[in-house]
Amino acid sequence: MRRASGEHAAATWTLTEDLDAFLAHVGPFLRSRPALHTVPLTVTDALRRHGLRTYGDEPPFFGFLERAGAVRAVCFRTPPHCLYLTALTPDEADAFAAHLAARSERLPGVAGVRDTAAAFAGAWQRHTGAVATLRGRQLLYRLGSLTVPEPAPPGRARVADERDREQLARWYVEFTRDVGGNPARDPGAWADARIAHGGVTLWERPDGTPVAMAGVTPEIAGQVRVAPVYTPAPFRRRGYAGAVTAEVSRAALAAGAEEVLLFTDLANPTSNALYRRIGYEPVVEFATYAFDGR
Repeated sequence: MRRASGEHAAATWTLTEDLDAFLAHVGPFLRSRPALHTVPLTVTDALRRHGLRTYGDEPPFFGFLERAGAVRAVCFRTPPHCLYLTALTPDEADAFAAHLAARSERLPGVAGVRDTAAAFAGAWQRHTGAVATLRGRQLLYRLGSLTVPEPAPPGRARVADERDREQLARWYVEFTRDVGGNPARDPGAWADARIAHGGVTLWERPDGTPVAMAGVTPEIAGQVRVAPVYTPAPFRRRGYAGAVTAEVSRAALAAGAEEVLLFTDLANPTSNALYRRIGYEPVVEFATYAFDGR
């Protein structure tokens, strides 16, 4: 592990490429607030299950901030994707940005709780001259009392299996492009991993045609996250997304999940209204910034 000198009020960042050592040290911190830490919990779980090259060809790195022997925050980056941070104060964000800039670290962006992401983006711009641009705002929801939409659309839900592999891979690509991104994983590998743990449910019409899907992450620290939810354009506004989301939410609760979570794009009022009707309640806002140039 590489330790940064105490940048701020006896706080020390430790950076490492050793996933096992990282999780052994920060596990209790991440599990102390599983909803707020759903992204590092699920990403590190995927890396542990499927290998460090799950999200790209370069090795990921991980870090944690300690003060007085206690973990205060964590970060990770899975190149080529952006840096992810848990909550920091503005001073902590500034100190960490200065430290990474001094190391000539190249970052394409940052994501995290809204205020932390904004503070780090501003600090990175000051310390490197890069232009920080807000690229997205997401709202984290937690399921309260599940309300199944009625009447249900024609058809039924079923868990996807090997016969659906090509369709899942195709829909994964379509979904990521619909939300303005690029696939974080190889589509076929993503489909294989989801099928292996029963992690995608389809809504199919009475004739057997799949018309929507909702994924769910494996349970870790009592939480699961619904993602992605996708309905191809020709089948939208017919209740399929609500029906399949309600079904994966019900199944997650039945399997013993203590918290069922999901993210929505705040720029999409339709999806936000849908999830509130089902019973999801807002938790906290997240943001993503992109860094361009130096």
